[in-house]
Amino acid sequence: MNNLQKVADWLRSSKKTVVLTGAGMSTESGVPDFRSASGWWTKTDLQKVATVDALEFNYPLFHEFYSMRIRLLEKCAPHEGHHILAKWEKDGILHRIATQNVDGFHFQAGSKCVDELHGSIYTFRCHSCGQSASKESFLAKERCGHCQGYLRPNVVLFGEMLPEKAWQNALSNIQSADLVIVIGTSLEVYPVNQLPMMTKGKKVYINKEIASHASYFDCILEGKAKEVLIKLDELLSTNK
Repeated sequence: MNNLQKVADWLRSSKKTVVLTGAGMSTESGVPDFRSASGWWTKTDLQKVATVDALEFNYPLFHEFYSMRIRLLEKCAPHEGHHILAKWEKDGILHRIATQNVDGFHFQAGSKCVDELHGSIYTFRCHSCGQSASKESFLAKERCGHCQGYLRPNVVLFGEMLPEKAWQNALSNIQSADLVIVIGTSLEVYPVNQLPMMTKGKKVYINKEIASHASYFDCILEGKAKEVLIKLDELLSTNK
């Protein structure tokens, strides 16, 4: 039995399946990957721009970076793999998605049970007082109308805590899962990289570049997220 068929069988028999997605899930939608060998990580030092220090002491750089990301995402859309996961949720095959991505593509594709571990780039607030703000105000580089603080997207910056509710949801669901499928992440970012190890169920790793952590998994499917998900969905459909 090949690995694709094995994972399809596990999906069919699992009573609770949780998917964890990272940047590699979105690259086929045209979103640059920061951490691959050819990704933005090699060209942009995220630890200088995606930080609280940058926000507070180099706001022009911080604002330029996130404005560029927001405008780029406006030209992108969920791909077939996102829609397959949404279909699996509707069919009762998939029970929860935890994602490191801030692009909202899982929701846009129709998934409802999603925990955004690194926040969302589509909502905004004042960094000082927490007052909600609009995308238009952020892009226009306006200051907070209440305290004149800097506006920011609701994403988790380096050094910040993850949203507690999203983290606890992801952790409890993974701990009780029969099957955890990790898609498109290098598993380098703490603490999310610890989540797959928290399950007693089977663990599957789908990624274009197989990380050193892969030895922890029960099955590895090397390839692009969309392509692998299409193949799995075809197997699930033909073997009903």
